Amino acid sequence: MRRVRCGSVLLFVFFLLLFPQSLFAQEADPATNPGHLTWMLTSSALVLFMTAPGLAMFYSGLVRRKNVLGVMMQCLFLMGLMSVVWALWGYSLCFGGEGKFIGNFDHVFLKGLTMGTETPGELPGGEVPDLIFMIFQGMFFIITPALICGAFAERMKFSAMALFSVLWGTFVYCPLCHMVWGEGWLYYGSEGSLLGGALDFAGGTVVHISSGVSALLAAMMIGRRLGFGSEDMRPHNLTYTVLGAAMLWVGWFGFNAGSAVAANDSAANAFVVTHLSASAGALSWALIELIFRGKPGVLGTASGAVAGLVCITPAAGFVQPMPALAMGAIAGVVCYFACGKLKATFGYDDSLDAFGVHGVGGTLGAILTGVFATQQVYPDGPNGSVQLVIAQAAAVGVTVVLSLVVSFVLLKILDITIGLRISQEGEVRGLDIAEHGEEGYIS
Repeated sequence: MRRVRCGSVLLFVFFLLLFPQSLFAQEADPATNPGHLTWMLTSSALVLFMTAPGLAMFYSGLVRRKNVLGVMMQCLFLMGLMSVVWALWGYSLCFGGEGKFIGNFDHVFLKGLTMGTETPGELPGGEVPDLIFMIFQGMFFIITPALICGAFAERMKFSAMALFSVLWGTFVYCPLCHMVWGEGWLYYGSEGSLLGGALDFAGGTVVHISSGVSALLAAMMIGRRLGFGSEDMRPHNLTYTVLGAAMLWVGWFGFNAGSAVAANDSAANAFVVTHLSASAGALSWALIELIFRGKPGVLGTASGAVAGLVCITPAAGFVQPMPALAMGAIAGVVCYFACGKLKATFGYDDSLDAFGVHGVGGTLGAILTGVFATQQVYPDGPNGSVQLVIAQAAAVGVTVVLSLVVSFVLLKILDITIGLRISQEGEVRGLDIAEHGEEGYIS
């Protein structure tokens, strides 16, 4: 035994002598700020954490027990699928080239990306290595189609969901991302931009409005769940939902504060206003339920927090803390009525209120950014004004039209070719068994 150990040690020493240490370690780029690098790596992990377990827990608690694994699978699978799409062509279409409407193929297969510090696209904040900027933005590409899944929960084919997510990411998300963040048609201050461009710090248009309106369209085209309005479809486990909401709240610090692309004053401001808006949203939704229902609901408080987070997302790098409180409070009230009164009036089956929270909350946040933006937070930007509100509204309009038109075409094609909806028998049995052959709960 001693001979074996001695031999192993000698072999290890020989290996170190034969292969210099320089092969194992690369010198850090002296231009790379370790603080920025650390913060962006942390933010990337936080945004990924939002999809699973955050969104997976939040959504799975809201569906019926027979569909829990189906919802979790959607979130988990999209983490893998959308990451691959992002690396192959998504990143390049978002941040390659200088076109006004979509990027090019300069960075397909991540070609040309290094650990250098030339960040493509000037966002509020400093520079970080190309690969870190790429992976941070990729986490947004993952969670955005996952948000849409909440609208057609419990009734869409898994195969249709996967194909739609890839096509939607390519033909809706990528153009919007390029126009808003890749110095395209909607980028603030870009030459030839629409009405001078709009402000979107972390994804009011790119993430929330686009996913929210696409979700509403998908829910309407697929149709209501069997038994909608007559059967008991209450959430099976609000404990999951509350835990998921808390995870989303924590992850959102990476989502918004990470969008400063540096560990700086902008990130600190975004962190603070994100928390305050979520807090105000939770309180205002609980209060409005107390007024109209007589009791503050747990689900409502969790939804209010998310509404506040959605609303502050486009404004996080442009507004001060007190306006952030106002934005969160307004979002809690407006989204409460959107998820309750609006849905009841029109009768659509947005299963988990993807439109009511993300579509409505994102639109509200984009408009209010035009009201509360200040140069005291972002000196290179504008102060709130009527002109800026008009520009923000125009960006919302472009986002809505693009999302609806392209999503309609994609959904129609998929419905004709492979079908969007699972069979009636499969829907009755539940996605867990019908689509995955597994059960999350065994009685």
